[in-house]
Amino acid sequence: MALSIRSENCSLGDSVTSAFSVRQKLAWGGAAFATALLSGSYGALLALFYHDTLGLPARWIAVAAAIYAAWNAINDPLFGYLTDNTRSRWGRRMPYLRFGGPALGLAFFLVWLAPASADPWIQFWWMLFAMLLFDTFYTMVSLADSALLPEVAESEDARAELQAWGAAFSLAGLMAGFMIPNMVRPRIAGDSLMPLRATSAVMGIGAALLIFHLSQVFHERPKSAAYPRCGPWKALRFTFSSRPFLVLSAQNFMSILTQALLTGCLFYLADYVLKGPTLLPLLALFGALMIGIPLAGAARRRLGLVGAQQVFLAVGGLGLWSILWLPLHWTLLGLSIGGIGLAGPLALTNVLFGQVADDDERRSGMRREGSFFGANALLTKPAQSLALALIAGCLERAGFIPHAKQLAGAFASQPADAGNVIRALVGPVPGTAMLIGATLLFFYPLGRGSGRQDGRSDSENGQGQISSE
Repeated sequence: MALSIRSENCSLGDSVTSAFSVRQKLAWGGAAFATALLSGSYGALLALFYHDTLGLPARWIAVAAAIYAAWNAINDPLFGYLTDNTRSRWGRRMPYLRFGGPALGLAFFLVWLAPASADPWIQFWWMLFAMLLFDTFYTMVSLADSALLPEVAESEDARAELQAWGAAFSLAGLMAGFMIPNMVRPRIAGDSLMPLRATSAVMGIGAALLIFHLSQVFHERPKSAAYPRCGPWKALRFTFSSRPFLVLSAQNFMSILTQALLTGCLFYLADYVLKGPTLLPLLALFGALMIGIPLAGAARRRLGLVGAQQVFLAVGGLGLWSILWLPLHWTLLGLSIGGIGLAGPLALTNVLFGQVADDDERRSGMRREGSFFGANALLTKPAQSLALALIAGCLERAGFIPHAKQLAGAFASQPADAGNVIRALVGPVPGTAMLIGATLLFFYPLGRGSGRQDGRSDSENGQGQISSE
């Protein structure tokens, strides 16, 4: 069941190839740009907007984060299971991209409409509702998008090729997601929220169009509907009995925690520690990521998927730990090394999950990419909630003074402990998470060379339950 690109409509057939047209690569990258644009802005500004700009107490944010994590425990495996078992004239995944994209853009806009002068309990309920709505549609879109990769590209090289385009565009989206809102975000008490809200509306519309475009360029193979459906309890049993999946998800939790801490603290780092332009830490992190993506591809070819992932995680972790000892003006160097380390998970993790899906097909005779990505999100998205609670809670305990409580001027003087906490949250804390992730991969059982290099599944070789075409 391999991919054949026969036309610009990307119809799927049987011959093995890892080549994609420029239009297809741009469509794939465009959808990655769109989801990263929204998730980057969301991750960077959520705590800052509700805690620093609106002045919502940290305890309210922690409660919202806990409820948000509980909802993730339901919606991620649910949508993963649904995408595997959906049968429609568009296919299994495409309906969620075609209709979920516009809903995601609208939900993103609603996040920033919280009334600034309302009581804290109103702001809390607005934040909670907007978070749940945004995450629901983001889950719907991102799971369907991620589950397409092992289906439309069956060999490890083909997957890595397409994922490299997605990673590069995703990185560009993350950079835009930080830089664009940074130009319009409120900086002192009393600043108008209108520029931020208008910009978020434009971003939401643009992202929705790019996601919809992907569903027009790629079409799922007709025979994807021939895979047998799997009941929910059987799906759970197969998913959580997969040792490769459990190990990879544990490592991915550490990567997500690292990313969420770094992105959530970048503005704090620029405003209150470095006290300089936000552009500098943005360039330090994302410029390093841009350099790291092609390096990750070269490392994969030399060291294998697992070895390359471990090396990048270890290098990034040590780089972030160095922030603890480096002079203040060298902080950006440690951040850059951490960014290079994060390029490994960005470029290679979804390819590793393709290995997991291949291994599961050998065991079950089914293609269940959606279930694996959904269960992975169930296990890893709490890392985002943990990062959100850590940032707000640690800063409050350190005596941090939010904008909303400053009487005059921008960036009032903060206690020394607040600056130390910010440096810890972009240094040794995420650095430790990366080193733990590198260690966990020693227990990943599929090894360096278990990817499907020849572009054919075991079922196509007569070893599984699905007959070849």
